Amino acid sequence: MNGPPDKADPFLTVVLNLSHFHREHEKFYAESPLHDAITLSRASSTLKALAEQWSHANPDQTPLPSPFAGAIDLNDQRAIELLGVLFMEGVGEPPEISKMKSDLGALAESCLSTGTWLATAMEASWSVIEHLTAYPAVADLLGDRHRIISNDWHCASLSSLAGRDIDRALAVLARVEFTPAALRSDMALDRAVPRYVFAASELLDHAADLLAQSSVITRDNERRWRVFHLRISQILEAAADR
Repeated sequence: MNGPPDKADPFLTVVLNLSHFHREHEKFYAESPLHDAITLSRASSTLKALAEQWSHANPDQTPLPSPFAGAIDLNDQRAIELLGVLFMEGVGEPPEISKMKSDLGALAESCLSTGTWLATAMEASWSVIEHLTAYPAVADLLGDRHRIISNDWHCASLSSLAGRDIDRALAVLARVEFTPAALRSDMALDRAVPRYVFAASELLDHAADLLAQSSVITRDNERRWRVFHLRISQILEAAADR
């Protein structure tokens, strides 16, 4: 096809629709990963604070008799302030730890499913968009349109990797029994718990970095989408006027 498209070019009509709605969709995904990265960062900082506390504190041999008393040797002020994690003498794993792990599990599942779906969508888009090469009027924007797909494909990988990091962090944390008795026992022996907790926090940090990078890459699409959408609109309007 070397001439101008027909007045009711069905392919360009679909392309116009996609360039509008997917641009709007990506405005959300340019920001959403930053919120998830902050969630991961707060969880990681909480874990680091606890690991640092448990690395040097001596286990309390005479804890206060009240079941609601805060465990002086186990608590860290930063962990309380960040996520409300409070170890009490008469309670097992703090509910905030349980909630954190549950929330991280849901985020891992979301990242993995998003990555899988987006990779599949970009595989299909890459094949379909080859048809644009038949339109000389958008020849100068072919690089931009393919770059959008490449960027989204990259984000798919980042999302999947972040999900794997979070999943593995949870597997590491599963090695830790977050009860006063178990933690004090570990503090009296070889202090393996802080090493596990530090490792989990590092995995969460990497996941946060990946999601933040995804946001930056998605934002790179904004101008490309805008310019491309305008060109397709102009082509269809010109065809309609003939």
